[in-house]
Amino acid sequence: MKRNTIKNHADFAMGENDPIAKSAYFLVRAKPAKFPGDARYGMIVTKKTFKHAVDRNRAKRMLRDWIAFAEHMMHPEWDYVFIIRRAIIDTDRTSGRTAMKKALNYLRKQEINAA
Repeated sequence: MKRNTIKNHADFAMGENDPIAKSAYFLVRAKPAKFPGDARYGMIVTKKTFKHAVDRNRAKRMLRDWIAFAEHMMHPEWDYVFIIRRAIIDTDRTSGRTAMKKALNYLRKQEINAA
């Protein structure tokens, strides 16, 4: 199943109490879904971090692969915003997938503790 993506600028806005998970390759913030039952994700890849479009596109491709790998761990009632870090360019597929699983697992634990 392919997830919808966040496209509207206003949908990227996050609250102060939204859970966040940090990785060497990305930060991920979760917030209640705009359309419950159909979680979405968005990516923030800045020109300041990645000067060349080739690097920005590669970073997005890598993150999409990791998201598809760990999609079963994503909560359907949340929207996810990924802020990509520079270190993503120098990593391999397996370490990125491991980081994604750890980050989503951490967010899931935060949700359980908040409930």
